[in-house]
Amino acid sequence: MRLVALDHVQLAMPPGREADARAFYEGILGIPEQPKPAHLAKRGGCWFERGALKVHLGVEKEFAPARKAHPAFIVEDLPALVETLKSAGHRVVEDEPPEGYDRVYTDDPFGNHIELMEPLK
Repeated sequence: MRLVALDHVQLAMPPGREADARAFYEGILGIPEQPKPAHLAKRGGCWFERGALKVHLGVEKEFAPARKAHPAFIVEDLPALVETLKSAGHRVVEDEPPEGYDRVYTDDPFGNHIELMEPLK
């Protein structure tokens, strides 16, 4: 037995904030929204997927943002994404990146910690 891949990342969001999720994950990060299966759609939340990149947001009634645990996304043109985030009013925090990368942190509209990394060329 062995694990072979990661299917998706699930993050939590508060009830009724799907429009904010769409504005951030699809509008800013550019991950298209995919319809949730009917039996899951009634729970609320959103799924964003492009190929192997899958981020699912599920509603938690007693929501608290993930401040330490986080996904780390590989991006292209990190400086342009940083400008887009700042222009949209999102906080961007620079940090010493791991060797071979540029890296920043931001938060989604719900306060979930998000890492954005670009491999150096």
